[in-house]
Amino acid sequence: MTESPVVERRDFASDHGAPDTGAKPEINPESSAPKSLRARVIGCGSALPERRVTNAELVRTIDSTDQWIVQRSGIRERRVAAEGETTSDLATAAARAALRRAEITAADLDLIIVGTTTPDQTLPATAVRVQAALGMTGGAAFDLQAACSGFIYALSVADNMIRSGQVRTALVIGAETLSRILDWTDRTTCVLFGDGAGAVVLRAEHSEGGAKVRGILSTHLHSDGRYGDIICTNGGPSSTRSVGYVHMEGREVFLHAVVNLAAAADEALKANGLSPVDIDWLVPHQANQRIIETLAQKLHLPAEKVVMTVAHHANTSAASIPLALDEAVSDGRIGKDDLVLVGAMGAGFTWASALIRW
Repeated sequence: MTESPVVERRDFASDHGAPDTGAKPEINPESSAPKSLRARVIGCGSALPERRVTNAELVRTIDSTDQWIVQRSGIRERRVAAEGETTSDLATAAARAALRRAEITAADLDLIIVGTTTPDQTLPATAVRVQAALGMTGGAAFDLQAACSGFIYALSVADNMIRSGQVRTALVIGAETLSRILDWTDRTTCVLFGDGAGAVVLRAEHSEGGAKVRGILSTHLHSDGRYGDIICTNGGPSSTRSVGYVHMEGREVFLHAVVNLAAAADEALKANGLSPVDIDWLVPHQANQRIIETLAQKLHLPAEKVVMTVAHHANTSAASIPLALDEAVSDGRIGKDDLVLVGAMGAGFTWASALIRW
């Protein structure tokens, strides 16, 4: 008879010093209960392939110009993964950087979630590749696929698991090698995307209340599958037994992105009794400069409050927001107590927003 596997039991209460008796804890309304927990960002990290591909290099092989690309997208260059460089490689490098910034080790982690559209393999999950590379042997690791909204979706899942007391420390990663699913002869798509990874470490803290509670204030997720074919690939394991290439109807995407991102931003602000004047930084999905500028205008935010990395990163899908966050934290723009609004829209359609008090 096959023996049952031994499963490590991680208990939030025992991690905080309370003995694990197996009995349900009594709820004392005067004490800090799991419902008062909040996820706070304690570290960011990022990783980019070494190879830079400029517009000038691209237009040697496609019918386009640097001016055309910049006018329509704001993109001037993108990073492209080297032969043999995988999504998990970039995710692992970003994770290590975030762990260093957080001053913890992989042994402190309870959870890894990787938001990605371009996993190393159909199975296993890219997250378990990262888990193994980091040397983390406990907890849980899994992937989440929500296209360009994947990082915020993953952030929401981790946030809710922390709020419920299931985990204390989580690593949320957005990582992509989109260059692997591009038709490099299609000028409407190949100029828009790039490779990279970004990560944040979240840790549970008891909410102290007050006007400036730090951490993830709220997350808001949406999707509408009626628009599933506007951004898609023409392949997949179940349909064609192949990966396929990205197809996108750019004009339709632009129109929906502006409306949905603005609505998600308003939703996040209203949920927290805030208004656009309270925002210190807008860190949107880096898909297109015109979309970002239009969103900022709708929120009445000046350009100096918008973090924009699309010019040198291009659209890195689920990686774009954590890449931009790490850049803005590293250069000192985002600091303690800053209110950061993040928002994304991607294939599905999916769209999402989150408010974070740094």
